[in-house]
Amino acid sequence: MEKSSSRVLVVEDWEPFLKIICSTLGKRPELQIVGEASDGLEAVQKAEELQPDLILLDIGLPTLGGLEAARRIRELSPQSRILFVSQDTSVHVVQAALAVGAKGYVVKTDLRRELLTAVDAVLRGEQFVSRRVSGYAFVGV
Repeated sequence: MEKSSSRVLVVEDWEPFLKIICSTLGKRPELQIVGEASDGLEAVQKAEELQPDLILLDIGLPTLGGLEAARRIRELSPQSRILFVSQDTSVHVVQAALAVGAKGYVVKTDLRRELLTAVDAVLRGEQFVSRRVSGYAFVGV
């Protein structure tokens, strides 16, 4: 079964993680990286301009944090699915990320093992939360 192409915007301010994310996504020809951004304001602008299918979004971004960027993106590009990629494993942060409309949350330390599984789940419309934080009950999401 041939998969249709999905357009992806990658938002990450730390170059080593940006390279890992892009290289991992590059293993799947159906995932087309249409843009990159390194801060929250740029993420909002590119999301509005590109209207990607999926946005991989860091939480700790300069100029505008990832949570606020996600709120704005939900208004400007409502069909884009958001998958947070963060080093934060706090239940409150994961809860906040899902509450702003994200479909998934991957902890950076588990990136290589979980990213493509998370991308597949989110693109299917399912929620994905890293195993490292999946034991928590996320109320109201």
